[in-house]
Amino acid sequence: MLTGMLTWLEQFLVRYPELALFLVIAAGYWIGSFKIGTFSLGPVTGALFAGLVVGHFAHVPVSGMTKSFLFLLFLFGVGYSVGPQFAQAMKRGGLQPMLLAVVVCVTGLVTAIVAGKVLGLDPGLAAGLMSGALTQSAAMGTATDAINGLAVPEAQRALYVSHIAVADAVCYIFGYAGVILWITVVAPALLKIDLRDEALKLEQSLGMSRSKPGLASAWRKFELRAYRLDAGSPLIGLTVAAAEARGSEHRVFIHRIRRGERAFPSEPGSILAPGDVIAISAPRQIIVELVGARAEEVEDRELLDIPLISVEIFLINAKLAGMNLQEVSQQDWTHGLYLRSLTRGGQELPIAPGIVLQRGDILRIVGPEPAVENAAKMIGVIVAPSSSIDFVVMGLAIFLGGIVGVLVSFPVGSIKIALSTSVGTLLAGLLVGYLRTLNPRFGHIPDGAVSLMTSLGLAAFVGLTGIHAGPIFLSALRESGVALLLGGVVVTLLPQVVGFCFGHYVLRMNPILLLGGLTGSQTVTAAMAALQERSGSPVPVLGYTPAYPVANILLTTWGSLIVVVFAA
Repeated sequence: MLTGMLTWLEQFLVRYPELALFLVIAAGYWIGSFKIGTFSLGPVTGALFAGLVVGHFAHVPVSGMTKSFLFLLFLFGVGYSVGPQFAQAMKRGGLQPMLLAVVVCVTGLVTAIVAGKVLGLDPGLAAGLMSGALTQSAAMGTATDAINGLAVPEAQRALYVSHIAVADAVCYIFGYAGVILWITVVAPALLKIDLRDEALKLEQSLGMSRSKPGLASAWRKFELRAYRLDAGSPLIGLTVAAAEARGSEHRVFIHRIRRGERAFPSEPGSILAPGDVIAISAPRQIIVELVGARAEEVEDRELLDIPLISVEIFLINAKLAGMNLQEVSQQDWTHGLYLRSLTRGGQELPIAPGIVLQRGDILRIVGPEPAVENAAKMIGVIVAPSSSIDFVVMGLAIFLGGIVGVLVSFPVGSIKIALSTSVGTLLAGLLVGYLRTLNPRFGHIPDGAVSLMTSLGLAAFVGLTGIHAGPIFLSALRESGVALLLGGVVVTLLPQVVGFCFGHYVLRMNPILLLGGLTGSQTVTAAMAALQERSGSPVPVLGYTPAYPVANILLTTWGSLIVVVFAA
């Protein structure tokens, strides 16, 4: 009975390969959801293992066009999402982490080449060794693209592509866990630092405060309340501007005043008098301290009827890019506004006076509607929820990027290397992403759509690669498993060691930013999260965000280069 059911299932998967792919995606996300501490395989590697199992069980046919379509969607989505931060990191503020990423990535490529030569690996195994050890699954796609362009028999190309998945599966787990261990345990011990103490020092240098609210924690819940000022209030006799200045570090604003029967908007020069009822906003824990312990809270609906809105604003104003939050908060047009969050490249940054803004940042602002609308004009444009996708720009960008990738080549010794359709598409995504910072209405793709392209696109592509490799996985593992694993350990750790020395001794980076930069240099987001957890601080993300886009591009591109080197 069981044998018959398994035979039927095998035949069903072979007959309906599209359904087999959905099974692999579902299983991959399920496998990737399990965690051991901070370690998890993630959906992409989960899909790889699920694909290997399904491919070993049933020889499911894999469409090359489907694989390419999914991978190009993924690459364009990656370029589109990191384009703004990549361009701005090159201009200001992120030079050290970017240099660190270049050194780590180049070291990773060279180490993978040397390890592959020592172990006598073919192009597929070498590419998989690199993609797994450096945890860059996207390199599997560029390597596959390069292998499909080799002048070797079709069967040989198919074998090489299968070997990519085998080597990646063997090397990925340590590639992931090794970086976490290095960043959170070994490197801090070599630096002789306590992560929490060092993170606190960096926070203080940026103007963040854990003990009292202020600009550094302006995202916290604030209140809009009405109080009647008695004769003993410390605010009596002060102008509105002077009263607000008493709590300037907490961002205190007096919006409206009721005097007798008349309610009117406050002016900076308005003098507060006994009996005035004021509508005041501030972090709730300090309002009473400012107005006086004996001040009476009043339920005045008319006075408090101030329309408040919360919006996300895309920063495009070149004058603000390069200014820190402290400088921006002192602009007249920020009066009455609170910054709830600051996002860069999908990562939320800590809010502190020393944080420097960049074009492409997304600021979540809350405050009175007229003030927010005016601020939006000064900052950039409001990111309005929209489900529309500019398919014209997306389709043409991928098409033209592919053409550029095919036509553009450069010599490496006696060999000419074409960019390939994969790298061309990645660059096209970068260009469109950058152009968004100049005109956010150009090439609009909602965040949800970009997330679908990058997450589902790569997981499905890797799952198909696993299905393709399934039939030969066990035999290839028996032949090269231990050697691949040891080679992967070296390829994972040596770039971290070299990057650590370069960042500490040459660049003299802040230790926390150095460790954050090292996680971004090998695109291990989980290591950055583990570092934040160990340090008790969000500040490592400041080193991670400039390094990540550079590493994402370089490590993806290395997939093509390593194949060319081993096929020569």
